[in-house]
Amino acid sequence: MSEAANQDIAALAKGGRTNVFGFLLRLAARIPFLFIAGRLYSADDGGAALGRFASALVAVEFAALICTLGQKRGLAQRLSEEPQNPANIVADGLLMSAIIALPLVALLYAFPVLMFPSGIYHEPDLLLPLTVIPIAFTDIVLAALAYRFDIGTTVRSRSVVEPWVLSLASAALYFVVPKGGLSLAYIASIAAALLTALLPLYRAYGLPHEWKPHPLRLGRVALASVPLAIADAVEWGSRRLDLAILGAFVSPSAVGVYWAAQQIASLPQKFKTSFEPILGPVITRSIRENDMAAIARQVCQVGFWITAAQLGVALALGIPGEGVMGLIGPEFVGGTGALALLLLAEVVAATAVVSEAALIYLARMRNLMISVATIVLQIGFSVGGILLVKDMGLNDKYAAAAVAGGLMLSLACASIAKSLVLSRILGESVNNWRLSLAWAAIPAMAVGAAAVLFLPEWLAMIAGIPLILGVYLWIVWHKCFGPEDRVLFRKNVGS
Repeated sequence: MSEAANQDIAALAKGGRTNVFGFLLRLAARIPFLFIAGRLYSADDGGAALGRFASALVAVEFAALICTLGQKRGLAQRLSEEPQNPANIVADGLLMSAIIALPLVALLYAFPVLMFPSGIYHEPDLLLPLTVIPIAFTDIVLAALAYRFDIGTTVRSRSVVEPWVLSLASAALYFVVPKGGLSLAYIASIAAALLTALLPLYRAYGLPHEWKPHPLRLGRVALASVPLAIADAVEWGSRRLDLAILGAFVSPSAVGVYWAAQQIASLPQKFKTSFEPILGPVITRSIRENDMAAIARQVCQVGFWITAAQLGVALALGIPGEGVMGLIGPEFVGGTGALALLLLAEVVAATAVVSEAALIYLARMRNLMISVATIVLQIGFSVGGILLVKDMGLNDKYAAAAVAGGLMLSLACASIAKSLVLSRILGESVNNWRLSLAWAAIPAMAVGAAAVLFLPEWLAMIAGIPLILGVYLWIVWHKCFGPEDRVLFRKNVGS
């Protein structure tokens, strides 16, 4: 392997190591929040308060996504290609985001029904649109830092400060504003995450120098970013559309249960999202050098790391799923089926995500068409599943599981399609799945099943989760990982 290729893998491995640590921190913070939200705020309504909160976040986070205009991934390309001061490029991105955000914030505030379709909300909830700009700014700032291979700030901001402020603030505010504490805690967590990211940005880029924003330049940048922004919106929509579909067919309580399962299942998603900004600059350099084999190698390597990690987490959280969901509240146990399918969806989606990291630079329109087709499939699978469940006379918790299954099937189709398209473009095989992972999963499943069957529920989680992970990781390390895979765990990579 060449020195340049070695450095690329080392950079990707460093981001992965940092991200594994960030995942553990985020897991430690997210569980307390779900416990607080389920046991305090939703104790008397079966999860309805959590469902209304989840519906509001869908609208707020979608507005923030529009404001980023694809810059979470597109900023790396601009920083690598444009000759002007990098601080000025970042400032252009922030200004462009703020211009788009202001009318969206006003729209959400003027028409709260966009956040609360049920029409039930409290006065503090109307402050949620204030988070649109800081969410978008944080995404752009962290993308700029990731271009300089700074993933540590992402971990501090998104995996330490944001979830822990959310957990602690929601617990404290329940005794002050029990009807709006979740919203106020969310606002505080988003503001804290942005403040955490701004100082490292200043250290890395400094202040803009001779920055003169021009409407025509900003307009050209915005126009060039539209395909990537649409792809981001479609990908984001595939992870939030399920909530919107559920909201149209089932009660707010079932939406709240599904959202809680989604929050647990989305934790392993952070494995792949933190690789994206690192993959961007590495892939763009390989494109400039016309080294298609290097791109295939980078995509497959990162894809395997992500798949191996997510499969382990899916087994550890999915097998004792009833106990995990029961921590949030007794009424949330019915979401165990949805949790298992959502965890599996994260595993099958890994190939699509890493393939898209290259396709957004090599075949934007084809990538976009596949993403749109994925949304259409998801709608068909999910609505069909809900109608089938209702026709069978089953309750809303089964409908939630049907929607999770629809998401899993559509993401599996996207992974197959995107990997095939990328393989044809590169002239190299693109596949991050290895049969050896199945041999690691089978013993881990046996250990988990024994723990659930023969141990009390609390002990099945305390002892079962570490045992499942321990068995799985031991086999992965000794039977699945080769020398190139173990780079992920080495701080220094020799040539």
